[in-house]
Amino acid sequence: MPVRVLAPAALRRLTGRIVRAGLPRRTVRLRLTALYGGLFLVSGAALLAVTYGLVAGAVDRPPTVLKREVTVAAPSPSAPEGTRPAEPGDRAAMDTAMAALQKDVQRTVDHQKSAMLHTLLVQSGIALGLMSLTSVLLGWVVAGRVLRPLRTITSTAQDISATSLHRRLALAGPRDELRELGDTFDALLTRLDGSFQAQRQFVANASHELRTPLARQRVLGQVALADPEPTVESLRTAHERILAAGRQQERLIEALLTLARGHAGLDERHPFDLARLAREAVAARATAAHERQVTLRPRAGAAVSSGHRALAERLVANLLDNAIRYNMPGGQVDVTTGTQAGRAVLTVANTGPDVPADAVERILLPFQRLGPARTGSGARGASSQGFGLGLSIVSAIAAAHDATLTAAPRPGGGLVVTVGFPTATTQPP
Repeated sequence: MPVRVLAPAALRRLTGRIVRAGLPRRTVRLRLTALYGGLFLVSGAALLAVTYGLVAGAVDRPPTVLKREVTVAAPSPSAPEGTRPAEPGDRAAMDTAMAALQKDVQRTVDHQKSAMLHTLLVQSGIALGLMSLTSVLLGWVVAGRVLRPLRTITSTAQDISATSLHRRLALAGPRDELRELGDTFDALLTRLDGSFQAQRQFVANASHELRTPLARQRVLGQVALADPEPTVESLRTAHERILAAGRQQERLIEALLTLARGHAGLDERHPFDLARLAREAVAARATAAHERQVTLRPRAGAAVSSGHRALAERLVANLLDNAIRYNMPGGQVDVTTGTQAGRAVLTVANTGPDVPADAVERILLPFQRLGPARTGSGARGASSQGFGLGLSIVSAIAAAHDATLTAAPRPGGGLVVTVGFPTATTQPP
């Protein structure tokens, strides 16, 4: 019968599979168990060595003999025959017998000491082995109980998907490191759930806002085509309305791109003068403010920061557009720049309708406005284009610049928005 010879590569693969199949997986529980057992074995062996040394030292010490001084009186002449002192020859024989007896006793004692120490060592070694095995088993059980929260976290994390981010671990027990890990994981899930919800809401709102101008364009085109007797004037009007809807769609897409750039962060930073940006924005919107009967009151102080100048210009422009658009006839807009607590601060405060305190955070989100949803120009929180993206773009640009953003209702109506940029170490060109 022919014998097949395995190739070296196949033999190595087969040997590797056998070795891998025979070795258990090096889990944390296994490593903790080995650590517990090893520590107990080392400490038990050290204790056994110390005990053995103490016992050996104790049995090696000679017994303590109490010596007593005895006075022997000379015998009286009337003493009996048996009470007379022994002769010198008898004393020598007695000394020889005592010496032999002492040697026999010493050999017996040494034998008993050696046997006792051997028995102590053997029995202690057996006890150490049994207790080491017991410690390994107990270590395996204790490690399993300690790592049970980690198994819960692992299984829950494997089951959670983008559609089940509402689930939580809710670990019970003492507030130890594992409990803190579970609470941290729950907090992470909460943030992820909020982010996914905001993303889904943003996509839904963006789809609606993009669909509105497209639907308007289609309707205008259908109306123009359905006219049995179109004139040049009617066609021109229809095309002008279609172009206006296209421009509205372009502004919305531009706002969405700016919002995405703000969320993406900054790769490079360059110094810019925040006061100069505020003055330029106020000068560019003087006509719009005059048409709405709104007074602009700039107070520009030194405020130098670093970042993306174009995005910073968009932030200032959105704040001013928002303040002018949602004001009232005879109202005012205060634009102030300065340096406070090591930050370049821009403050825009405007008069206008009352803003509920619980709605301030909501209007900083995309497509969020006060009043009916997705209205065009009658709701605060919209950008200059009226899409509800103005303040959300401001929030994204501020986050990209590591700036602080606070918004609060103004006493008497209106809104106060303060942005604190990190100051620059160099002056702008």
